[in-house]
Amino acid sequence: MTLPLVFSPEVAAARAAGTAIVALESTIITHGMPFPQNVETARAVEAEVRAASATPATIAIMGGRIHIGLTEAELDALGQASDVAKLSRADLAACLATGGMGATTVAATMICAHLAGIHVFATGGIGGVHRGAETTFDISADLLELAATPVTVVAAGAKAILDLPKTLEVLETHGVPVIAYGQDDFPAFWSRSSGLRAPLRMDDPAQIAAAQKMRTALGLPGGQLVANPIPPEAEIASAEIVPVIERALQQAEAEGISAKAVTPFLLDRMYEMTAGRSLTANIALVLHNARLAAAIARQMI
Repeated sequence: MTLPLVFSPEVAAARAAGTAIVALESTIITHGMPFPQNVETARAVEAEVRAASATPATIAIMGGRIHIGLTEAELDALGQASDVAKLSRADLAACLATGGMGATTVAATMICAHLAGIHVFATGGIGGVHRGAETTFDISADLLELAATPVTVVAAGAKAILDLPKTLEVLETHGVPVIAYGQDDFPAFWSRSSGLRAPLRMDDPAQIAAAQKMRTALGLPGGQLVANPIPPEAEIASAEIVPVIERALQQAEAEGISAKAVTPFLLDRMYEMTAGRSLTANIALVLHNARLAAAIARQMI
């Protein structure tokens, strides 16, 4: 079967020229914020990648095909669409087979990026082990995808609403390198430090690219997580954000929110409780991650 890949003209040109490409997810567009702010943010992230001398490839499922890079019209259409599926490894193929429209999570974006020959992916934060997972078994597919698919993922750590110690343990168990960029601590999305030490530290994009190439040479499966701390000026310190997270988690439990609905619910409650600061910080860290991902992608060539 021929892979249902469609490349935007910009990405096709970059592939032909052999220049750096950075994959971007699409759930931030469909499930992260309302129109038109979602499209404006997506365009700002793409512009950040271009400014850093790489080509952005926002990935989404439209008309039963994997779009690697979106045109202006496609991005607008996705940003205004309703009932867009949130796709991970388990439902990606089904959406394609039925001709549906879907936004890619970290796991699905990694799969599609790898199929397209893209080695670096910038996102906000990865999913992980949810609090209470010892009874619910709620663990994001993102973690196992990092263990299986050879794509370097640049994120501001894992989302701070998760159980970060358990998330790091699962990554370690599955042999995923977790590299803090420019510091020793593992960042916690809105905060520069989680209070946990990262397993690895690197300060140079060239080293990060070399580490992924060495994994390939050694025959080791999977990618690596680059934990890039949020810029200091955009940070919401742990002392301020942790109580907000706790209140949001209590609300989710009280309302019986579970599975894929948990993260969007928590982010929405936190947006309300921080008067929008959590979203402002989220946008800042995604832009920051896009810049670092572009620098790494240039070294992958």
